[in-house]
Amino acid sequence: MIATEYIEFETAGNGHMVDITGEVSMVVEGSGISSGSVVLFVPGATGALTTIEYEPGLVEDMLEALERLAPAAAEYAHDRRWRDGNGHSHIRASLLGPSLTVPFIDGRLALGSWQQIVFLDMDNKPRHRRLVAQIMGE
Repeated sequence: MIATEYIEFETAGNGHMVDITGEVSMVVEGSGISSGSVVLFVPGATGALTTIEYEPGLVEDMLEALERLAPAAAEYAHDRRWRDGNGHSHIRASLLGPSLTVPFIDGRLALGSWQQIVFLDMDNKPRHRRLVAQIMGE
């Protein structure tokens, strides 16, 4: 069986990290599927998904690591072409990736004790985000 749902929220941009674990749990529980996998996908080029221990120190560490990897103030060919200032946003999102697969058993996500599912908005402005959640199993 396959069910498709959407998770929507607003972001502040500039590396804003949103814990979406609760929303993902709700779509899995509401699907009527007891065991399987949920695939999450970001339709867009400046958002990313990962798991992390969602606490202020690691949130700060993640943003600092992304700044070291793709500095906002660096020169990007994308910015020269489009003049939108978000070349770093695209690089950062690409490094983490637009999708994540999480198994679930008996209707519960198989996450570790300190593991949460997070969305990172790498763009340089606030956005409305709509993620695809495809739940597959039996």
